[in-house]
Amino acid sequence: MKTIWITELDCPLPAGDAVLDLKRRKIRPCTGCWACWVRTPGRCAQRDLDDFYRSFVNAERAVFLPRPRCGFVSGDLKNLFDRMIPLALPYISYQTGESMHAPRYARLPGVEVRYEDAFERQEDRQLFCEYLERVFYQFGAPLLRLEPIGKGGPQG
Repeated sequence: MKTIWITELDCPLPAGDAVLDLKRRKIRPCTGCWACWVRTPGRCAQRDLDDFYRSFVNAERAVFLPRPRCGFVSGDLKNLFDRMIPLALPYISYQTGESMHAPRYARLPGVEVRYEDAFERQEDRQLFCEYLERVFYQFGAPLLRLEPIGKGGPQG
């Protein structure tokens, strides 16, 4: 199964899979130029994530390993989510009764999120999880798994 790992954790990952290590690779924020929809449809003008986009849309599974910061996703992961807008079309769909971008691709990988559980309050954990559920719902990527992991890292 083709898998891409998007990680902020220090843990061993399976050899041979695509990896986007957010600890080692800085993701520049979206500039809001809309070139990904107007000038170069589906491609960000910054071009620093071209390999990620290809790996993501061609994967069967995307595993996110976030490390929450101050009770929420890190700035680096938020930058990545913002920069994933080229995966959608600039058109709006109201099929679900709410406004959502039309998908650019017929299929996106199934998403698993295994996060470092450092939350002190259940309310913070719930907000974090609800945010991630909404992000992947808006992207049209099926969220298959959302759960905390221990300090040892993911179990496959």
